Amino acid sequence: MLRVFNTLGRRLEVFEPVKPGKVSIYVCGPTVYDYTHLGHARTYVAFDIIKRYLKLIGHDVFHVQNITDIDDKIIKRAAEEGVSWGDVADTYTRDYLDALSKLNIRVDLHPRVTEHISEIIRFVQTLVEKGHAYVAPSGSVYFDVGSYEGYGELSGRLARELWGQEQEFVREKKNPYDFALWKAAKPGEPWWESPWGPGRPGWHIECSAMSTLYLGDQFDIHGGGSDLIFPHHENERAQSESALGKRPWVKYWLHTGMLTVRGEKMSKSLGNIVSLKEAFSKWRPEIVRLWLATVHYRSVTDFSEEALHQAQRNYERLVAATKALRDLLRKGEYSFRLSEEGRSLLEKMGELRKGFYDSMDDDFNVSKAFSCVYELTSLVFSRIAQKPEGAVILRAYSLMEEFNRVLGVLDSAFAEGPPLPFEQLVELVVEVRKRLRRSKNYELADWIRSEMAKLGVKLYDRGEETTWQLA
Repeated sequence: MLRVFNTLGRRLEVFEPVKPGKVSIYVCGPTVYDYTHLGHARTYVAFDIIKRYLKLIGHDVFHVQNITDIDDKIIKRAAEEGVSWGDVADTYTRDYLDALSKLNIRVDLHPRVTEHISEIIRFVQTLVEKGHAYVAPSGSVYFDVGSYEGYGELSGRLARELWGQEQEFVREKKNPYDFALWKAAKPGEPWWESPWGPGRPGWHIECSAMSTLYLGDQFDIHGGGSDLIFPHHENERAQSESALGKRPWVKYWLHTGMLTVRGEKMSKSLGNIVSLKEAFSKWRPEIVRLWLATVHYRSVTDFSEEALHQAQRNYERLVAATKALRDLLRKGEYSFRLSEEGRSLLEKMGELRKGFYDSMDDDFNVSKAFSCVYELTSLVFSRIAQKPEGAVILRAYSLMEEFNRVLGVLDSAFAEGPPLPFEQLVELVVEVRKRLRRSKNYELADWIRSEMAKLGVKLYDRGEETTWQLA
């Protein structure tokens, strides 16, 4: 039974989707004013692992990750470089999407702020109509924090705290801690027409409007880095539940731990940013992904050259083990009989599989889960390859492929599919079973299907035809 740590309430909770079998995830993506760095990747990989595991245990997952392509930082960067804000956004959006591709991260939908201005305006209008927002003389619109009694429950911080980006508007707010939903246009800045005059969206409103548009009034998981809990996610929650009249708007809030460098947060102000572009010039993307994928998503992770070198060693060992199993199956030089040692190995691999799932069910504890992957790798070299037996090799190969559905770093090793001699052998067994079914010997046919499942091969009957796949 999967349990997750919900930031709202700060406790482990049994994971039960709003709609059984379907999981909706919204993750805060980048503000595209600079190159994607390892700190960003830490969050994106973590939620890709979460998504992959949810799919592995049978959920239909829809993952939305926004792109903020209009913001104060983008406008400032454009002015510094003497280019248009659109050029800045396009340049760094391409860098972000390229980074995701290299890291083997697949997002189902990437909505962009500038393509959803009308939805954002409607969301703000709803808040004004319901008395949760007010229009200032300048044409800016603010959320009235005092109108939402649950403010501060997500972050545990007081509503009266200020945050830097809103200080310039303090004079026209009812309360200094109210936040901007719509910002009146300033000379030289991009703007869109609205019922309150020309302007552009505030930071927080975009995520409420886009997540609701694509995931509905209530959805399962809202994620992002822990630095977004306040004010971003606190404000999102307040304005969304106020506009929609639904509590909870989000059922589970999940947040990743920070990436540090020698104990300090990776940030521009400290000058310790490592871009993915730079990281990929030194290490293969699979190695960067492996390093990030095997750290618990809520843990603080410290970057170091040694950490990446260790990830490289781990990656090379995983690839070597996978290739060793493929070679053993390809050569066909293995026993078809199952010895006591073979039975012991099959039992051990069953324990490793259970350990993997139990660990992932404990709030996606990848650190513990992947100790099972590395133990399987050790078994390949120390025992399985020493006295190869067909059933054992096949089980190890299929289990490694199963683990990789979450890990996502061995895709190239499995790209060619099962080795040919193995594939031919399975096809032969399938043909024998088809003949048994035609002669109505269902007892023996069912026994073959059961035994094949134990070896990691699932058989599916559709009428008189049978197909198969690795379990």
